[in-house]
Amino acid sequence: MRILSAAEVDAALDDIALIDRLDALFRAGCEMPTRHHHVISEPLGAGSADAMLLLMPAWTKGPSGRVGVKIVTVFPDNGKKSLPSIYGQYLLLDGQTGASLALLDGTMLTKRRTACASGLASRYLSRPDSASLLMIGTGALAPQLIRVHAKVRPIREVAIWGRRPEEAEKLANELNQSLPGMIGRAISVGAVTDRRKAVAAADIVSCATLSKAPLVEGDWLREGQHIDLVGAFTPQMRESDDKAVWRARVFVDTRAGALKEGGDLVQPLVNGTIDEDDVIADLFELARGQQTGRLAGDATTITLFKSVGAALEDLAAAELAVASG
Repeated sequence: MRILSAAEVDAALDDIALIDRLDALFRAGCEMPTRHHHVISEPLGAGSADAMLLLMPAWTKGPSGRVGVKIVTVFPDNGKKSLPSIYGQYLLLDGQTGASLALLDGTMLTKRRTACASGLASRYLSRPDSASLLMIGTGALAPQLIRVHAKVRPIREVAIWGRRPEEAEKLANELNQSLPGMIGRAISVGAVTDRRKAVAAADIVSCATLSKAPLVEGDWLREGQHIDLVGAFTPQMRESDDKAVWRARVFVDTRAGALKEGGDLVQPLVNGTIDEDDVIADLFELARGQQTGRLAGDATTITLFKSVGAALEDLAAAELAVASG
């Protein structure tokens, strides 16, 4: 069995190749049971925070079939030991025999497939001439999303907003040095503090935060924008307000996940701002041509993509990493 570290997973995955792989697997489909959530009560004894074990399986059939499962642990008290709260590993198995093929770093795999799922959505939904990007959030996903969006569209200017301006400045400085070489063209990256102005100016707005209060408001949006909402992965969180969702044509990675888990849609569904019929399509339907994204020449529609992640994406990324590594 092969073991791929975070660095090896990162090196094995090409952004455009992974976007194409995701597109192909969403088109073909796979078995994807509901993710399992198991509470581990007080793992350090009485009074300690409950931990969580998450299992995310998916598989394909046939001669080249594969079975995969991502195993994620969330131990909130790890911070007291200066350890990460979240660990993840991905186990890839032969679909014919069940034999173990590879064990991959699940954290890096998740970062890369999450960003590329947004890249796939952007390919269907953003304007092909999109030249400016606003990144809201400065965490581990931010540089991944910026790079992928800049590869999918001809982005020339990137603005970064964060709750801590010094972190936005730091990330902007780092990307000003590295990003042009990654995408092969000149691109400027700068930190901003006026979020409203930055939202209005951007062709694409990407969010990856843990916010419980809207960061993108519908009154700030203009025609032709694409909104990419990656954070806010529980019903209590959200990155957009009701009006933003109401104004946009809404798309999701999977209906089962986004309509149940993502607060950006759960909350306006509950309060009646939208209903489930207002969600135009998921990535399955877009990849299969069952629904259309942005039509050629459409410079006025606002599109909004909400993702919460799917085991299909992990499987696609793991297969590609093992094949390429």
